[in-house]
Amino acid sequence: MAAAGTAAGPAGPAGPEPMPSYAQLVQRGWGSALAAARGCADCGWGLARRGLAEHAHLAPPELLLLALCALGWTALRSAATSRLFRPLAKRCRLQPRDAAKMPESAWKFLFYLGAWSYSTYLLFGTDYPFFHDPPSVFYDWKTGMAVPRDIAVAYLLQGSFYGHSIYATLYLDAWRKDSVVMLIHHVVTLVLIISSYAFRYHKVGILVLFLHDISDVQLEFTKLNVYFKSRGGSHHRLHALAADVGCLSFSLSWFWFRLYWFPLKVLYATSHCSLRSVPDIPFYFFFNALLLLLTLMNLYWFLYIVAFAAKVLTGQVRELKDVREYDTAEALSPKPSKAEKPLRNGLVKDKRF
Repeated sequence: MAAAGTAAGPAGPAGPEPMPSYAQLVQRGWGSALAAARGCADCGWGLARRGLAEHAHLAPPELLLLALCALGWTALRSAATSRLFRPLAKRCRLQPRDAAKMPESAWKFLFYLGAWSYSTYLLFGTDYPFFHDPPSVFYDWKTGMAVPRDIAVAYLLQGSFYGHSIYATLYLDAWRKDSVVMLIHHVVTLVLIISSYAFRYHKVGILVLFLHDISDVQLEFTKLNVYFKSRGGSHHRLHALAADVGCLSFSLSWFWFRLYWFPLKVLYATSHCSLRSVPDIPFYFFFNALLLLLTLMNLYWFLYIVAFAAKVLTGQVRELKDVREYDTAEALSPKPSKAEKPLRNGLVKDKRF
């Protein structure tokens, strides 16, 4: 599945390219896309089929391993919920509504913290130059090139987790107003992970994961502190302060990582720099369309964040009760969680909580 080693690709001839402005991203990215479209004489299903046959490298055992790991995440979540998260909620005497939501946030917090820590290690604890020089992800690209083992591990963990997350959004997690968008996000992310591995765009994939996971860490951290600030019949100032700080940090990091660094580092590299290094790079429009869709979803969720901040500033929300205050369950009477009931025949029966 992967090759050992963590050697970075060769540096560009003039060193790292300065990060562009938004205007340069639009101008150069759009110009490169138009030039690629004009220069594509035989674009169509025929070219797509040839591209898949010539450039996609994904063995059936790798897909099987991905599916097994996704099932493993589901089983692990069920075990962690029943043996760790629910007993902890009971011991801390959380309010019934918070006790029902806590296992989901605790599970996601632990995964994203571990995943983001590992991608941070790959980008800053090894010789990979991808963060400081994003165009370098395409300098030594070759069809069927070996994937370093440390990156392959990250891909296996993330890909299988997003496979599990599609199932969890439908059948385990609380259903919210943005759950449809969340489901689309998980599908797009899984397609990007699998296809970028198959086409050996794994270097830019690690950068994408790093720029997105940090926001999920802060979101779930904030939600956990919201749940724990009112427990045992008393108000806990430390958790309330942590929730407020986490909400502010989450809002700032969402813009900085997903709406500033992500388009200016990743989209610029994939839409413009990729064609300079690999003029006939396969599936150029497919990958850039998915990355652009990911950017639009990030912007969609940022509008929720801005709306929530406006409510706080105008006094409509005096206390941070739930960082995702648009949860549809807010309008319903509290009901017990069905999130992680014991698995029967390896499958979770309950649909949502």
